[in-house]
Amino acid sequence: MRPRPSRLALQPHQAPWVFLVPFFALFLVFGLFPIVFSLYMSLHEWDPVQGLDRARFVGLDNFRFVLGDEWFTRSLGTTIILALLSGIPQHLIAIPLACFIDAQARRVRDGLAAIFFLPYITSTVAIAIMFTALLSRDFGMVNVLLGWLSQIPLVGGLFPTESVDWINDPDRLVPAVSMVVFWRHVGFNTLLYLAALQSIPKELHEAALLDGASVWQRFRHVTLPMLRPVMFFAVTLSVIGGMQLFEEPFILSGGTGGVDQAVLTTAMYLYRSAFEFSDFGAASAMSWLLFVLMAALTVLLRRLLGERRR
Repeated sequence: MRPRPSRLALQPHQAPWVFLVPFFALFLVFGLFPIVFSLYMSLHEWDPVQGLDRARFVGLDNFRFVLGDEWFTRSLGTTIILALLSGIPQHLIAIPLACFIDAQARRVRDGLAAIFFLPYITSTVAIAIMFTALLSRDFGMVNVLLGWLSQIPLVGGLFPTESVDWINDPDRLVPAVSMVVFWRHVGFNTLLYLAALQSIPKELHEAALLDGASVWQRFRHVTLPMLRPVMFFAVTLSVIGGMQLFEEPFILSGGTGGVDQAVLTTAMYLYRSAFEFSDFGAASAMSWLLFVLMAALTVLLRRLLGERRR
């Protein structure tokens, strides 16, 4: 006598959907719901102390307030400056570095890849705390190194002889934060370009070499065009990450944005508006305006770096 099939037995076509249920449940709770709720809050004025039922519909007033807010405009400008100072050097250094490793250091390529990737997978908070200690005015190793360099004959005059206050000087804090962001992400971009270089057919370089092309000509007419899709991907990630800068400026400035709010980014101002000023409506409006700006920049990058149709 054959055993009866269990009522809980799954049909072959049902099993994949059952295994996807945990993912969809987590996505709905922690992904989709916060997005929809932030859009809802951007159209309401709400004091979290009074409860959600006291939220008052205000339409687009939050967006009008944010667009007219001087501090939002200033924080957006600071965010763009930090994104440019930290993002552009990443790719200007990552591409040549990847080309050098691919051409001259293939034997140790895997070891270098692991070293370059280490800062990216390290906790951002830990990195920011470490650089806070390194940039200390009195005991930081950066000032110690600059002091040693200032004593070198001929070139010592290029370096400051006194300790630099990287944290409390607004003119120094901006490049300090940019340096931390650059150091953390340049290795990741190097690995992206290194992987893309390995996918370029060797026949293209060999054909260009037979035609008498120089190293620069092969780089310009063979390597760069083949790197275009990866460049679009990497630069897009840098733009999105740069527009969302939070941990590095938050920790280096002690959560205040620094003297004269020198590194108050839009993400930091959004956080303070919500959790310090209890203005969740304006904070939600800021988040959606930031999203629209990042989407527009992505479309622009698509036109500049995306694959061109012939």
